[in-house]
Amino acid sequence: MRMRKKPNLLPRMERCGHLLIDTSEKPSPRRGHWRELMPEATALHLELGCGKGRFTAETAAQNPDVLFIAVERVPDAMVIAMERANELGLKNVYFMDDDAARLPLLFAPDEVDRIYINFCDPWPGNRHSKRRLTAVGFLELYRQVLRDGGQIHFKTDNHDLYEWSLFQFPKAAFELSEVTRNLHEKGICGVMTDYEEKFHNLGTPINRCVGTKLFRAAPPPAPCPLSHSPAVRRYSVAAPSASPAFDVRLGL
Repeated sequence: MRMRKKPNLLPRMERCGHLLIDTSEKPSPRRGHWRELMPEATALHLELGCGKGRFTAETAAQNPDVLFIAVERVPDAMVIAMERANELGLKNVYFMDDDAARLPLLFAPDEVDRIYINFCDPWPGNRHSKRRLTAVGFLELYRQVLRDGGQIHFKTDNHDLYEWSLFQFPKAAFELSEVTRNLHEKGICGVMTDYEEKFHNLGTPINRCVGTKLFRAAPPPAPCPLSHSPAVRRYSVAAPSASPAFDVRLGL
């Protein structure tokens, strides 16, 4: 569902400008230096698709020793999230408008301790499966910035996306735990998003799991299949170009 355009968006964003991190330069100058924003932080947590920021602000308030970085592509949602954090006077949460596909340009290896993915776009249909934030391609990107033992906390109300995702985590060497298909069955568990509360009140079960990054030795480089062919040996083989980044719609 498309959000209604917020009035006075730019002035509202400017009032919370101290919480917004400019990541337009790639690779980001912040890469490898995020903890300079909060040197006393015991961990760095990243949320992909913070939406209106209820989960972001409440979780940051409950964990003042943790540095939170929230990613959101929709300015009309992000301004509400920033205002929430600002009203609470939080000093441990920052926001950025960027894409999950570019995380390795924003964070250094092992820099992130935890990633939250809450109610991301399910991208129904097989032809869109690679766009899902729990697809193996994205999980491999998360591996690049997560430390060994770092975790992905995933919540969704979409049963099909959840069941599909449970098969993706092990493919990228993430160990699954805390797997549940009805998180709030015995009472509210943890901080909710606005979206989560709405659908929980309608009786929709909330699915949740945790994926922990396991150590995985890097495989040896595969030999070029053309390297022994006399017809091509005299030509240099160009390095494959990076896959073009695509925009992904993040969670609500």
